[in-house]
Amino acid sequence: MATKGEAGPQRGEIFDLLSNHRRRYAIHYCKREDEPVTLGTLAEHVAAWELDKEVDEITSAERKRVYTSLQQTHLPTLEQADMIKFDDRTIELTDEASELDVYLDVVPEDSIPWGYYYLGLTAVGSVVMAGLWLDVIPTEPVSALGWATLVFALFGISAVVHVAQSRRMRLGEMERPP
Repeated sequence: MATKGEAGPQRGEIFDLLSNHRRRYAIHYCKREDEPVTLGTLAEHVAAWELDKEVDEITSAERKRVYTSLQQTHLPTLEQADMIKFDDRTIELTDEASELDVYLDVVPEDSIPWGYYYLGLTAVGSVVMAGLWLDVIPTEPVSALGWATLVFALFGISAVVHVAQSRRMRLGEMERPP
């Protein structure tokens, strides 16, 4: 990991940091709270998310297991990467943590990645444009400019939906981590 004072963690190091769900959950909770949090409260929420339970349903053994793992492994790793400040009981995100969103393109299980969506939309737009050039698509009810406007509107609407969904799916934006 990059030491303090250097440019910050490299892409591979960031992916390594985010590869562990407990570290992602810790970052999510800290971002959601937007203020320093205690280790005990963080451990309760991480345990609840891991076990798909409510916080008040977590047993002391479940909480302790997560607490110990966070304290001994995950929070020191995040602190070494300069993502948090950790004083053994309190956790606070650093400015470096705000840059993690760039590396998280969260795709819900019932969705396709946006890259594939835009590729498909481009294919449809290309077929429409080729059909207009080759006079295969009639221009009587809808002019060529109308078809082009439709394709452009599809891209614009898709981009707005994409931006809205991406903002909603960021760490710290929802009740439960994505």
